[in-house]
Parts: sequence; structure tokens; C-alpha cells
Amino acid sequence: MLIHPQFNPVALQLGPLAIHWYGLTYLAAFGFFVWLGTLRLHHQPFARITGAGVWQRKDVEDILFLGVLGVVLGGRIGYCLFYKPEYYFSHPLEIFAVWQGGMSFHGGLLGVIVSQIWFAYSRARPFWQVMDFIAPCVPTGLACGRVGNFINGELPGRFADPSLPWAMVFPNSGSMLARHPSQVYQFLLEGLLLFVLLWLYARHERRQGQVSAVFLLGYGVFRFIAEFFREPDAHLGLLSLGMSMGQWLCVPMILGGAGLWWWFGRGKASTTLARS
Repeated sequence: MLIHPQFNPVALQLGPLAIHWYGLTYLAAFGFFVWLGTLRLHHQPFARITGAGVWQRKDVEDILFLGVLGVVLGGRIGYCLFYKPEYYFSHPLEIFAVWQGGMSFHGGLLGVIVSQIWFAYSRARPFWQVMDFIAPCVPTGLACGRVGNFINGELPGRFADPSLPWAMVFPNSGSMLARHPSQVYQFLLEGLLLFVLLWLYARHERRQGQVSAVFLLGYGVFRFIAEFFREPDAHLGLLSLGMSMGQWLCVPMILGGAGLWWWFGRGKASTTLARS
């Protein structure tokens, strides 16, 4: 049975300036996105688009800027609405108290979608073309976030059999019982595995919207599985059918991803609705 090493959350102290590991994982996520986005410029159909709709590195940087805003605003608002609506309706000013913690991936995803609707509109590009460009670049950022969760010892898993070779005690959880390292499971599933599958799928030109659909389907499935090992939020516990809030939020992603993939696949050929 392993024991979480309880890392110092501060990676580097420079006088009054403290650089936290969690901040470094965010920087790594941004770096991966720019790097992968630059590679994505050479994939089809984006590489052959010319004229006013040509894709370039500045687009990657603008998408990242808008995406960060969407993640922060959407993630916070989503957490307040999905996980603690009654509390935040009673204490609306605390919605802005982001230092107290509380972010939702599903809310962040909605925030990113809204931000990219604006990007697509402002650049006169098809929305699904933009989302197909982004989708394969996202899982590495999710992986970085799970590394930050593990370093901080937060979001521990459910109790596990102590004989499990990788079962781990998280002292910060208030219990010295063995748990599943669910952050690691999510790192491997919705981070690395989803990235490999999605990147390979997107290397070959697909019908517009199908790459985005595979991301929704893949993330939904992998997160749904990981939730069986992740400790549910204490104030919510398990909901109907013994499922966690995270699992219920994944259901529309799985159904929507599968439905969109089928819908977009009905066309005759890959469509690139770009001006040239």
C-alpha cells in the first residue's frame, strides 16, 4: 500500500513570489496546446485552405486566449450551478470567490464552446471546423490538470482493497485508509489514452464535425468509467441509479457525441466549408 508523498504545493519560492505546481501544470497545458495546434495547421483540411480562411499560428494563440477565458468563467459558473446551486443562489457574491476552489469540467467545456462560437463568428469560419481543429489538442491539457490534482492530493478516489498494488493513502482526505488514485486513472484515460486515439483519428481527414463528436464520446465514456473510482462530492454523494453527478453530466456527452458522429457521417464526403 502506497502513501501519497504530500508534495509541497509551492514548486519554487523567489522571495515573496511563490510559484505553485498547479500553476506550472497550467503553463504546461498551454504549451502543449500551442505546440499541437501548430502541428495541426499541417493536417488536412486545414493545410489546404487558402485566402481569407487560411489557418495560421495567430489563430492558435487567439483560440487559446479565448479558450482560457471560457474554461475559467464556464468552469466556475458550471460548478456553482451543477454542484451547489442552492448555496450560491443564497450567497451570489461567493461565485466570484474563485480562491475558495470549485471548478467543473463540464461547465468549462460549455464555456469553451461559447468562446469558440465567438471565434468562428469573428473569423467567418464554420463552427464545427473550429471545434475539429481544437479537439485533438485538448486531452494533453486535461492530463496536465490531473497531474496538478495528484500533486495537491485533491479529488482522491474511493476506498480500495489494501492489497491492490497501487492503492494509496491520502492523508489530506482525513482518512488513513487505502484509496484508488483516481487522479492517475483520469490522467491515463481522459488524458493520454484519449489524446492518442483522437490524434490518430484526426490525422486522416474526416467529415466535418466528426472529430469533435469523437472527443465528446471518448471523454464522456472515459470520465464515466473513472467516476466509479473517484470519491463523489461529499455534499452530493451518489444520485439516482447509484451514479455520481460527474457520471450524469457525462450521459449527454456520450449520447450527443454518438449522435453527432452518426449525423455528420451521413454526408457524401468530407466537407470543408471555408472560403478560399
